[in-house]
Amino acid sequence: MARLLIIGASRGIGLEAVKIGLEAGHQIRAFARSANDIAITHPSLEKISASALDRQAVDEAVENIDAVITTLGTPPTLQHVHLFSGTARTVTEVMKAKGVRKLIAVTGIGAGDSRGTGGPLYSRLFQPLFLGTIYEDKDLEEKIIQASGLDWVIVRPGYLTRLPKTGTYRALINPKDWQGGFITRTDVADFLIKQVDRDEFVGKTPLLISS
Repeated sequence: MARLLIIGASRGIGLEAVKIGLEAGHQIRAFARSANDIAITHPSLEKISASALDRQAVDEAVENIDAVITTLGTPPTLQHVHLFSGTARTVTEVMKAKGVRKLIAVTGIGAGDSRGTGGPLYSRLFQPLFLGTIYEDKDLEEKIIQASGLDWVIVRPGYLTRLPKTGTYRALINPKDWQGGFITRTDVADFLIKQVDRDEFVGKTPLLISS
């Protein structure tokens, strides 16, 4: 089993990835500013409370790790955002220095070259008005990861729901197939954990939606 560092592990997709990773038998290092609030105890779980922008904390967290998963999120804001690109820069530099190859990162539908594929309401109204600065930073995050030389997978979920895991979802690779759609946070987490031992999506940007 693998030793995984999950950044952004205290809630949402990250927390679900912690649960699924433990169920799969992996050793999990859960990294988040509020990691100590994670209401899970397990012999294979280690919690690190720190900021993903803290280079020393990230450097220590990547030690003896086989793969890194980043699942950061932030509320809608009109202010400048640098969390995603800053974390990507720090994580990729530390991983290369320590010889860790596999990086699985969550961005979102509308990031990078998937911009405009989320449907008219999302692409023309919601994303530019409420998520503009966030997605500007996610675009930069993706560029940093893609230029890193690591074995990366950039995962772009559709519209997230809190429904239970379905296990039935699609990972769309061809830009012609990209479209808006819903997916549960748990299904996204399931996909992330599966990529730890798989290489079919390395160097690709799958868009995830429910089947």
